[in-house]
Amino acid sequence: MSDASMESGLADKLMGPVTAVIDRKRDELMPMLAGGAGKAAQHALHDDECVRKVASFCYPLLPGLLRLAVKEPVFVSFVMDNREKVLGHLASSA
Repeated sequence: MSDASMESGLADKLMGPVTAVIDRKRDELMPMLAGGAGKAAQHALHDDECVRKVASFCYPLLPGLLRLAVKEPVFVSFVMDNREKVLGHLASSA
């Protein structure tokens, strides 16, 4: 199996739980993205430190079995690499 197909499989498996956490914790996450939707939040998506903070906040909220399979550095890397897909809808909706 190639690295690209393994990464794609990981993204498919992580996207659902991550989206659920983001939807559930929207009110707590919005201040991490410069306090609200719009241009400030979109700008925050391009700030590596801000995206790392959101990923670190979300990781402990993932299902336990997922945390056993995917360690925090791998999860943070996934969020960094897929920030627009993972966090874009959070920034675009109020």
